[in-house]
Amino acid sequence: MADNLQEISYHRIRDGLLSGRFQPGERLKIRDLASEWGTSPMPVRAALLRLVAEGALEGEPQRSVRVPDLDRERFQHILQTRLSLEGMAVELAAERIGPDEIAILRDCLERMQSAIEERQVDTYLQVNSLFHLTLYRACDNPVLLRMIESLLLQVGPLFSRLFTGADMSLRLNEFHQDAFGAIEAGDGKAARVAIEQDLMFFGQFLLSLLDLKKH
Repeated sequence: MADNLQEISYHRIRDGLLSGRFQPGERLKIRDLASEWGTSPMPVRAALLRLVAEGALEGEPQRSVRVPDLDRERFQHILQTRLSLEGMAVELAAERIGPDEIAILRDCLERMQSAIEERQVDTYLQVNSLFHLTLYRACDNPVLLRMIESLLLQVGPLFSRLFTGADMSLRLNEFHQDAFGAIEAGDGKAARVAIEQDLMFFGQFLLSLLDLKKH
């Protein structure tokens, strides 16, 4: 039972990092999370330590754990790597994806559009994460998927900033629609281009925000 609660806590925290629920530099408090999920602190602590070991979180003195605060250089390095890995995954996925995954992607597009129109940031980020991971998992390459997820855990906390400053909402679904159309047509190269454009467009915006933070 304890192992099961630890696994549940692990995936809840992990999903929160991927979807931008937790912010860069934020300290994660064991008792707060345990209280929110109606569990004891022990499985939450074990889940946090597991994510520290994986590099998704940072341990601090007095057993405190926090979300890493990325600087511009590290974010740029991660973005360059993501372009290669996620582009490859999407191109492979176009050859292997089935009707069930296609249905999930279509539903994600509709839910993301509704979230954009209603300014539901948390919902958008959660569904956006599901869209991308559904696409990448269809590549059927577990090694590639683990590498992608490791990088997403590091940059996911920045994604909520796409809704701050300049209004990016008009383009938040544009590249997803292009990628989905290419996937439906079985055109892996076009799907790869669309996802790479998505990463580059919003990656450059986040880089500009990190530049402002330095001054």
